[in-house]
Amino acid sequence: MPARHAVLLVALCAAWGFAQVTMKWGGEGISPLVQAGLRSLLAIPFILAWCWWRGVTVFKRDGTLQAGLLAGVLFSAEFWAIFRALELTSAARVVVLLYTAPFFAVIATHFLVRGDRLTRRKLAGIVIAFASVPVLFADRLGAAPDAALMGDVIALASGIFWGGTITTIKATGLTRIASERTLLYQLAVSCLLIPLGFAIGEEGVFDPTPRVLGSLAFQVLGVAVVSYLAWFWLVQRHAASAFAPFLFLTPAFGVACGWLLLGEAVTPALLASVLLVGVGIWVINRGD
Repeated sequence: MPARHAVLLVALCAAWGFAQVTMKWGGEGISPLVQAGLRSLLAIPFILAWCWWRGVTVFKRDGTLQAGLLAGVLFSAEFWAIFRALELTSAARVVVLLYTAPFFAVIATHFLVRGDRLTRRKLAGIVIAFASVPVLFADRLGAAPDAALMGDVIALASGIFWGGTITTIKATGLTRIASERTLLYQLAVSCLLIPLGFAIGEEGVFDPTPRVLGSLAFQVLGVAVVSYLAWFWLVQRHAASAFAPFLFLTPAFGVACGWLLLGEAVTPALLASVLLVGVGIWVINRGD
């Protein structure tokens, strides 16, 4: 991977770590499913404008509709899980569990995508990093099952859904189309989270304070538009085993942001889980 691509990935990880905090802030005034759907709905005009400027054809018959809809469903499930988990547990724990996604993606693409193979060294690094999950759950040992534990489980599910999205993109024709169209598939499907939220009794936008609206604006422009365009551009150009290790940096950024901006506790188990992630990154990226 070229150095400039690696720098871009690190910047994306920092933005996504901070994004967990903005989602938590947004939840102070917008219900979970509605907030997730609004993010996508408000981002679509910007993506369409970008496509027009770059000359990207948005609507065309190329056999990717089914794969695009599947990616959209997985993307929607991921963000439902993230926003729901943030209601129940800390942003720091959510971000650590969410970023198990590369583990699931790398294992799946090893079997489903020709040429995207794992070496023993890379697999060892992924396993070390994934060991952060049982370490993090060990922090709950001895405590009665509660909402926070359920939040952790839902956060882990978000990682599984994201891993499924990555695998779908790599294993289908979505790798052969413009990354903007892949993103639009996901944003369009996830807009349906808005009516779904109202259908199950969510309040929608119930306290639009400046912090809530500012958080939503960052999620729309900083995350759903700029970071996702960059992300899908990278996914289409590099094997999962190449970019996945960098994504493990995001938990470190997320834990730091949760501590600095939300005052969340940084427990020994949480620090140990982030350390395991870092060791996994080193193992995967060191020379053979």
